[in-house]
Amino acid sequence: MFGSHLSIAGGMHNALIAARELGMNCVQVFTKNQRQWAAPPLKKEDVDLWFEHRESTGIEHVVSHDSYLINLASPKKDVREKSIKLYVDEVERCEALGIPHLVMHPGAHLGVGEEKGLARVAAAFDRIHKKLPGYKTLTCLEITAGQGTTLGYTLEHLRTIIDSVAEPGRMAVCLDTAHALAAGYDLTGEKGAKGFVKEIDAVLGLERVKVLHVNDSKVERGRRVDRHEHIGHGHVSLDAFRVLCRKFKGVPKILETPKADAPDGRPWDTVNLETLRGLVVRAR
Repeated sequence: MFGSHLSIAGGMHNALIAARELGMNCVQVFTKNQRQWAAPPLKKEDVDLWFEHRESTGIEHVVSHDSYLINLASPKKDVREKSIKLYVDEVERCEALGIPHLVMHPGAHLGVGEEKGLARVAAAFDRIHKKLPGYKTLTCLEITAGQGTTLGYTLEHLRTIIDSVAEPGRMAVCLDTAHALAAGYDLTGEKGAKGFVKEIDAVLGLERVKVLHVNDSKVERGRRVDRHEHIGHGHVSLDAFRVLCRKFKGVPKILETPKADAPDGRPWDTVNLETLRGLVVRAR
């Protein structure tokens, strides 16, 4: 199950059309302009168009990513309150659009410390869940590169948040290969990748992983910098991609690599997905 994060310019349904044209069977989208705190509500005609194209394109597996403005760990009350309000809106949009998985970065503690930051995130989710009882959309906490005071760069951070919320069944995990490598996990070869899988199982449980972001990394292991690269052109080994793609074969695997044309004139998404699919086929 392979796809990419695609643009919703001109209407969300356009991402579904583009995914089908690129030969994908899943897709990741924003449900609003991710650079704005507020957005107009979804119109009925847009929702209807979205579901019509879900059916006509056959793209059943859709993931959403929340706005990068959101910081549930912020010690600044105004930012945290705006973040909670915006995340509630993100979940409501996903619920209306039938999107089961909403990926989010846990946030940054901005100097107050990781323990307090993680506690703030969990408390924020309790407020969000209380506002939205019975909603089916799962929050997928994404492992981060650990830049600055960013939380979520260890599997244990994600486990702490999940264990601290009142409704852990509404929480899941998104693994990002570029982030994991930058955070220090060994994705430089097959052995390291298999060890990473064992650690995921021990700390989180493999069943918690609902989304996989398949990105290569411009930076070496442990550099704590988030820089995505095309598959096979960075520091995540192809063997590591093979291990993870096989282990999470039923999970949407989403590219977040730069949008451009490769040297052969094809879209980089097409080239990257061909590489990843080739790894899985050869492994079989």
